[in-house]
Amino acid sequence: MTMPARSVRSKASPDKGHPRIQEMPTRPELSLIKGTGKTGKARQPERGPVAEGARRLIGWTRTRGNPLLRIMTSVVFLAACMFGSLMLRTQMVQDSFEATRIQREISNLNQDVQDDQNKLDQLQASLPDKAQQLGMQPQQGLNSIDLQGYKPPQDAHGKAGHP
Repeated sequence: MTMPARSVRSKASPDKGHPRIQEMPTRPELSLIKGTGKTGKARQPERGPVAEGARRLIGWTRTRGNPLLRIMTSVVFLAACMFGSLMLRTQMVQDSFEATRIQREISNLNQDVQDDQNKLDQLQASLPDKAQQLGMQPQQGLNSIDLQGYKPPQDAHGKAGHP
């Protein structure tokens, strides 16, 4: 026994021959008419060229039924953001390398200063030996001069003279 073939009807695509389905009348397109003042000219608020351009771009994209322009605008914006992020990251890496190089130079300079200080200390330590080789004698005691009781000598006129 064979079964007869079944026909499948979808509600998404109704049969045009069905009596209940009628053609929907097309809806007229709406458009905006800007009001005019007493001068007969359309009044618009004062805007800069960038704001005016952005307003015109947004208005133009809203009048288009094709979403391709919106998608392309989004893709361009996303690409610009990614490019900006890449450039910022690249600059940060360059700055990091520069900071590392400067730190290395500072370390080298500090090491040079330390080497020079060590050399100076060695020269100061060897100074008494070199002085003895030249025939100088180290000081043998402490000599001091006490100026507490000093009085300058008097000249013939009773005035203090200069030594």
